[in-house]
Amino acid sequence: MVADRLERMFAQVRHWRSGDDTEPLPVAPSLPDGDRKRLRKLIDECVAERGGEVAARRRAKAIGATFLTLDETGRANFFQLLAEEYDHDDAEVDAAIDKVVRSRTPSDRRSAEQVLARALEPKRLHLLRRFVGLDGGLLFLVDLRKEFLTMDRRDDPALTALDDDLRSVLAGWVDIAMLQLERLTWDTPAALLEKLIDYEAVHAIESWDDLRGRLGPGRRCYAFIHPLMPSEPLIFVEVALTKGIADSITEVLDHAAERADVNDADTAIFYSISNCQDGLRGVSLGDFLIKKVVEQLTTDLPNIKNFATLSPIPGFRRWLTEELASTDELLSEGEQHIVGRVTGSAGLAPLVAGDAMPGPSELDGADIDALRPVLQRLAAHYLLDVRRGDRAKDPVAHFHLSNGARVEQLNWKANPDPIGWQRGLAMMVNYRYELKRIESNHDNYAVYGKIDRSDAMHKLLTPVPPPKP
Repeated sequence: MVADRLERMFAQVRHWRSGDDTEPLPVAPSLPDGDRKRLRKLIDECVAERGGEVAARRRAKAIGATFLTLDETGRANFFQLLAEEYDHDDAEVDAAIDKVVRSRTPSDRRSAEQVLARALEPKRLHLLRRFVGLDGGLLFLVDLRKEFLTMDRRDDPALTALDDDLRSVLAGWVDIAMLQLERLTWDTPAALLEKLIDYEAVHAIESWDDLRGRLGPGRRCYAFIHPLMPSEPLIFVEVALTKGIADSITEVLDHAAERADVNDADTAIFYSISNCQDGLRGVSLGDFLIKKVVEQLTTDLPNIKNFATLSPIPGFRRWLTEELASTDELLSEGEQHIVGRVTGSAGLAPLVAGDAMPGPSELDGADIDALRPVLQRLAAHYLLDVRRGDRAKDPVAHFHLSNGARVEQLNWKANPDPIGWQRGLAMMVNYRYELKRIESNHDNYAVYGKIDRSDAMHKLLTPVPPPKP
């Protein structure tokens, strides 16, 4: 939420100010034109490092403190100022290009190219890097971008360029070489465990008892921690150690159920991956996390031979709803017969539009299981055939396929809760990571758009045949 994000930024600025007499500029909350000029002068001095390193750091703190005195309009004006007035100078770039073109010797060309490289670098990068260099500054910049992402940036190339720079600076500071993989247990400090409850984005953690179960026997939780943000996980994954590939999230989350001994388990099921910092959107972390956890589990538990996910299909229901509204050719003759027998003249559309999985009474006594071959064929088609360009339309499918996974298994009624129905009509899918095939699967998908799938998934694509006369 905005209040939580800004309060965390306020706390950081208070920490900065505790060590010196840094004060924000006295500006109006909406940052009108006159105050914007005063802020521009402060930014210019910070970017130019006038007065040296200590003075530049003090000015960066003052700029951060000033940002937090602004209201929504003022914060938008602040970002507009960085976007429009602190990009590179086009005239300077043109002149540098001309020098490169006119170079006569290799030495002159190298010098001219260095001048061009400096000219191409947006001036705001100096300020953004200055923020990171402050104590706790990386978290401040993460929150600054999170605030920026709340803005409407449509059709504004200057704001798009600013976002590219924010993401680029953050990506440089959260490089995989700088991250620490930590296993979180019930003995982990409570303040960090509380963040898991707050940040869980796939299957909500209902209570501390629920969290204890997810960290208990037969379960693992791993997170990437940055040394400059030790109390804030960047991303975490929850893992169930099982015999065979799990096909029901209800069973995975049932802490009272008997679980396989970790030494008897042969499969690691990644059932929840949650990005914790919205400000790092677009910075790749999940693929590295899965690979590091696979390496860790292979070392710690050599009996684990299979690695797979139990994943939602978040875009399926929405896609199917739109398709049913726009075409009459989605179902085969045999599928139309099944749907008619189960729903009468209503068809699939009213059923799909419901917010929760229907019970028998809602289908005039018919069992929804009768629709299984129809809905599974449509889900397989959505996962394997429906594209956005060369990539899978479903975002979770695209994530795992980009990482080199195979579409392994479609699971009926894997998540019968309302949210499971809203995402994928209660179905979930296993993506399997076969260590010997990860690289080739990644290359085939990234370059050619080819999706590796099991024989079972491929068979689901066959439409239901018409009934026999």
